[in-house]
Amino acid sequence: MTSQPTLSKAGHGQGDTGDPGNSGSGLQAGLKNRHLSMIAIGGVIGAGLFVGSSSGIATAGPGILLSYALVGTLVVLVMRMLGEMSAANPTSGSFSAHADRALGPWAGFSIGWLYWFFWVVVLAVEATAGAKILEGWIPAVPQWGWALIVMVVLTATNLVSVGSYGEFEFWFAGIKVVAIGAFIVIGGLAVFGVLPGVDSDKAGLSNLTEHGGFLPHGPGAILTGVLLVVFSFMGSEIATLAAGESEDPQRAVTKSTNSIIWRIAVFYLGSILVVVSLLPWNDKSIAEQGSYVAALDSLGIAHAGQIMNFIVLTSVLSCLNSGLYTASRMAFSLGQRGDAPKAFARTTSRGVPQTAILVSVVFGFVAVFFNYKFPDTVFLFLLNSSGAVALFVWLVICFSQLRMRKIIQREAPEKLVVKMWLYPYLTWATAAMIVFVLGYMLTDTEHDGRETVLLSLLVAAVVLVIAVVKQQVLKGRAQARAEL
Repeated sequence: MTSQPTLSKAGHGQGDTGDPGNSGSGLQAGLKNRHLSMIAIGGVIGAGLFVGSSSGIATAGPGILLSYALVGTLVVLVMRMLGEMSAANPTSGSFSAHADRALGPWAGFSIGWLYWFFWVVVLAVEATAGAKILEGWIPAVPQWGWALIVMVVLTATNLVSVGSYGEFEFWFAGIKVVAIGAFIVIGGLAVFGVLPGVDSDKAGLSNLTEHGGFLPHGPGAILTGVLLVVFSFMGSEIATLAAGESEDPQRAVTKSTNSIIWRIAVFYLGSILVVVSLLPWNDKSIAEQGSYVAALDSLGIAHAGQIMNFIVLTSVLSCLNSGLYTASRMAFSLGQRGDAPKAFARTTSRGVPQTAILVSVVFGFVAVFFNYKFPDTVFLFLLNSSGAVALFVWLVICFSQLRMRKIIQREAPEKLVVKMWLYPYLTWATAAMIVFVLGYMLTDTEHDGRETVLLSLLVAAVVLVIAVVKQQVLKGRAQARAEL
């Protein structure tokens, strides 16, 4: 019988350090409270909100609001669980380190490497998206050149110090927040007919119920909409990884966890409500131009497309910056726990896990190459096989919290400063909802849902087998040493 995991096991919290023999001094508290606040706010605003919302609107009509509300509720509950564990023990490994203690090394190994895999693929997706926009502005530089430039610049930023990452992300996220806030205010005024100088004949709350009703394609479209929007929420957990390098980790985690509700309500539900109120959901311009560009165009705002391209580019750069940071810190944590080469846990004198960053970005470059050379074969496999990782992560967080609550209560009850609501019932209900979404994806052939789940399960199974074999090998070695 295995022993009960304890809070004192690896995943050290604010003072995370690498291998005892490293040349650095471990991760350092280089993130200021203003950095963490903006990382937490910006983390829920991904480029997917601007780019992918038009397909969701076309699928579910105004009912896409319910899809966003369902997924938003799911994210709020998962973040509450993660906040409970991370406030008690802030660490750069976040949910992977918690799973390691709560469920066993196999769980921390598996979900940590899957999460790392997810983000290095995202690096390629975002670098390509950003390169397309930049090439449109300056065509003299080829698209692959822009992808290379963007990746190199943000790699250099992450290599300098965690403070430079935080500063870049502060401004990237700040631009996103200001832009979407302005969009909601301007669009809201137009919906109610009080925006000076604008007389939009299409705007009005009547768009929510006319043109086929609130659910023009029936209630089932809400679930299909869930499948289309669920992945745009990935990134909410970044604040809990970054907390380990902040001035006050517990405060940072508590604040970001408590503010998740209004962040999702304002930025997701608020902005989508404005979009579907400014234009009929079936307006051709939404599909042709994108939902936010079409909404701005309907108000007669000049250069709406270029304005939105700038905002999307900012979101892409923010996602790239955070993706590289997140992948490297997860690799660092895996190295710390012996689940990755020890070199991953070494830091420079500035507290930067240089090897973990470079390895992550190298794999990101490889993925970018596949995107240009084999977009419909190798890269499509990478994209689909990492697509359901977000849901796997959320499911592991649920099961980790069920056990970690008991461990925290037994060993350090004073650290339980953030509590999951209605524990354990709401935790089980959240896990059931995630399993239901995964099951529903298996029935979705129109949007590649089935292929995404099956390929993601295949990759997860391979990683899990490696984790179990590794654990058995280590156990065998330990028994051999004990016999000697």
